Amino acid sequence: MSATLFALGAIALWATLASLGVALAHAPPFLLTGLALVIGSVPAWPLARSWRVPVSTLALGVYGLFGFHFLLFIALRHAPPVEANLVNYLWPLFIVVLAPVFLPDLRLRPVHIAAALAGFVGAALAILGGRSIEGRFAWGYVAALGSAFIWASYSLMTRRVPHFPTAAVGLFGLVSGVLALICHLAFEPDVSLSGSDWVLIVLTGLGPLGAAFYLWDAALKRGDARRIGILSYLTPLASTLLLVATTGRTLTLWIAVAALLIVGAAIAGVRAR
Repeated sequence: MSATLFALGAIALWATLASLGVALAHAPPFLLTGLALVIGSVPAWPLARSWRVPVSTLALGVYGLFGFHFLLFIALRHAPPVEANLVNYLWPLFIVVLAPVFLPDLRLRPVHIAAALAGFVGAALAILGGRSIEGRFAWGYVAALGSAFIWASYSLMTRRVPHFPTAAVGLFGLVSGVLALICHLAFEPDVSLSGSDWVLIVLTGLGPLGAAFYLWDAALKRGDARRIGILSYLTPLASTLLLVATTGRTLTLWIAVAALLIVGAAIAGVRAR
């Protein structure tokens, strides 16, 4: 039960990211991510002694946090954003189907596969909202697929490396944030941030790009990766619902159908053994 609660906590925080991103749309993405990741590492600074992890573990953490965001930003620049986001949300499905590959003690049952596929269909409906997708190929889709694989493999591989304290995720975030800021200096223009921008960036850092990563790590350490992967489809649904609430958009039939599919998949996945 604790693993489910930790996972739901991470999902709830990640659901706020789209709304915060809309409010900070004028901020360069690498700058925003770099600042937020560094800020998100701050709560773990008093526990810096827990950061003494093997270089391979640190490399895995940077691979997950920095690699995911780096490829996602490339995807959003070189493919239609809605479709790129949809491809990126293959990561919960990847967690489910790749669990036996990275964690040989786990086995997939038909209910896990069916729930994962239903969850992805629900995520697609929540993201697309009945809009047609562009048929042309874009290299950004490859980057989006890569970002999905990176997050899924990182999540599963944290169970394969020597045990590390959850506080060490702060080190992963700090190093990844510095790398993102270097990317900002190399690829993005300078901008001036207002006081309200800084407030939102701090909220982003303490929430979806901070506490969410600690909760996610705690969930994966304690729970079944297959169930957590299926639960993760609640993220695009909750994110869409929050956008509806904060932007005044209409709650459509597509979102209602998506909710039924995702919630049903989550219930089936959590109950499966």
